[in-house]
Amino acid sequence: MSITREIPPTAGWAIKTKDLLACLFNKHPEGLLEEDFKKFIGSPSALLTYSGTAAFYIILKSISKLSPKKTVVIPAFICPLVPLAIERAGLKVKTCDINPYNFDYNPAELGNICSQDKDILAVLAVHLAGIPLEIEKIRNATEGKNIFIIEDCAQSLGAKYRGEQTGRFGDFAFFSLCRGKGLTIYEGGIALGKESKDARLLKETAEEIMHREPVSEFLKIAELFAYSIFYRPSLFWFAFRMPQAFWQLRKNPVRAMGEYFDTGFPVHRISAFRAYFGHSAFPRLDEEINRQIEKAEFYIKGLEDTPGIKPITGSSSKEASYPYLTIIFDSPQKRNLALKEFSATGLGVSQVYLKAIQDYAYLKGVIPENECPGARLIAERTITLSTSCFLKEKDLLEITRRLKEIGTNDNLFVERR
Repeated sequence: MSITREIPPTAGWAIKTKDLLACLFNKHPEGLLEEDFKKFIGSPSALLTYSGTAAFYIILKSISKLSPKKTVVIPAFICPLVPLAIERAGLKVKTCDINPYNFDYNPAELGNICSQDKDILAVLAVHLAGIPLEIEKIRNATEGKNIFIIEDCAQSLGAKYRGEQTGRFGDFAFFSLCRGKGLTIYEGGIALGKESKDARLLKETAEEIMHREPVSEFLKIAELFAYSIFYRPSLFWFAFRMPQAFWQLRKNPVRAMGEYFDTGFPVHRISAFRAYFGHSAFPRLDEEINRQIEKAEFYIKGLEDTPGIKPITGSSSKEASYPYLTIIFDSPQKRNLALKEFSATGLGVSQVYLKAIQDYAYLKGVIPENECPGARLIAERTITLSTSCFLKEKDLLEITRRLKEIGTNDNLFVERR
């Protein structure tokens, strides 16, 4: 196992301690980061929150004031924090399957849900892996039914659908500024509304929910400084792989992957310092996203026409931002072999989520029973390839070489099984 060099599994930004110190001793005008998002997305409103989850929670509490409906539709392959936010908001979860070859909703199933269930408050459009969903298909399913569309843009900052930024297509949207997500303040989120009146609604709800927690915020500032030190290949093993190995040894893969949560996620206010640091880093956005895209395109070209392997990519209408690239194998066995092959290389190969959302045991009281074969296939057959700024060309060549070998050499698979 590599301790001296561990590549992060996603395209988080490297940040410098000296830049944090420079911001620490500057004045911190409020509202600058929200203005950055409003201009970049083209939204009339933006609200800075503690996390993407907190932003989603505030949106749910806001739209609950506008409708008596109680059910929120989510894809069956999603972060476990999403249904927990719905539960905390006093609402109900309904899952809808996804396609077995990408992250889009199964359109027929979504259409049936929205037509038959009169209690649907909102449908969550999750732009997973920086790949925009087919928004038009979601609009077709919800049209004329008084159903809100909420865009989950936690992984899609900078991605575009039909030439426009994700976050512009739903009634509401939220972004994540969490560590490892690109633009980061260690933990943070942005909630957006489509219309000016939404800004008032979100602000009103936030004032009811978000309060100042000086001790907790001080700890987040300390963690941001620690991030500036440890988020580099020479030290990342200690911050990421070592805790993962601890939970693996205890045979708890869900905690090892950082996928165990509860409804007690924080929602307190962000300090002016962290908000200002996010604003100071915002000009890097286009350059960093272009780097991510270049690495994803390197993989895509290198694996082109490789039997047994298919990258999940954008399309002519979808300009993906690729904080990582997802690869689907033609069998779970080959996927598992790939994970084993890369486990000790430090090359950033990982998984996005371990399971379809209904298969997390600790969520059984939140997620209703539902057969979702598409989501289970994605969970069983995919890996993620890092698009980190720390990857060198030789790393990309090594990753593609090994994947081509696994995808094409069935004899190798049989020998190592």
